[in-house]
Amino acid sequence: MRITRVMGAALLALGLAAGPAAADSSPSPSASADGDAPTRAGTSFRTATEIEQGQQATASGSTGDYLYWSFPADTGQRPTVKATVKLPDAHGFETWQLDVYDGLRRRQSCQYGAQTRTAAQGAGSVELACVLRTVRGWAEPWANDPLPGTYYVRLTVVDLGAADLGKPVGAEVRVDSKDIGGAAAVDGSLGKPLVPGIAAKSEQDEDGSKGAVLSSFGSDDGWSSGWWSDRWVWTGIGAVLAALAGIGGYALTRGSGRPSRVPPNV
Repeated sequence: MRITRVMGAALLALGLAAGPAAADSSPSPSASADGDAPTRAGTSFRTATEIEQGQQATASGSTGDYLYWSFPADTGQRPTVKATVKLPDAHGFETWQLDVYDGLRRRQSCQYGAQTRTAAQGAGSVELACVLRTVRGWAEPWANDPLPGTYYVRLTVVDLGAADLGKPVGAEVRVDSKDIGGAAAVDGSLGKPLVPGIAAKSEQDEDGSKGAVLSSFGSDDGWSSGWWSDRWVWTGIGAVLAALAGIGGYALTRGSGRPSRVPPNV
């Protein structure tokens, strides 16, 4: 009975401890509607239009243009980029492609999703999607793992007829993320997120060099690269359960005391 009460109290405490961890692993909230969503796109990495996760960005362009957006992604998030291209009324077969690059402008592979699709002749639109790998807190210098910071989205047509070049098109882009949590956590952290400098400060630093002004968008609470993740809670749960199993096994195997066949004075 004593062991049963101990195990019950321990499991109740573990349930209370696991509650915040379950809440932390919920999907990230959509961006606030304080500001209007962008209605234009950049034409290069340097002029990429900044968008927040959860925003629906739109842009107008011509077939053959390169359209660029940028968005922030932090540790433990798995970003999903979706794009819809609205095509002109009359056109031939067109192949569109959606590419995602990290802050070092390294092309990131997609876990799944239709990254390249061909629109049939006369189709009204074409939809593209790219689900990135989970953003890590750190990586080896030779690795191509996604790290926290700025990510770039490039949308362009890669194959079309000469008669369709330059026709007007419309684009819609949206980025959402799912918080993976401790399931993808790794030890270590990145010193600074991969957020490129968009300008140079007019004043010089103490060492005489000019510093870069980092992009203003990102997490309101700062970048969350660090040692804590909900896997510490589950590691603690496993340790406590192992201890309780050891106590229970000892109680079951030690018996009830002196065997009845042994005389009391022995």
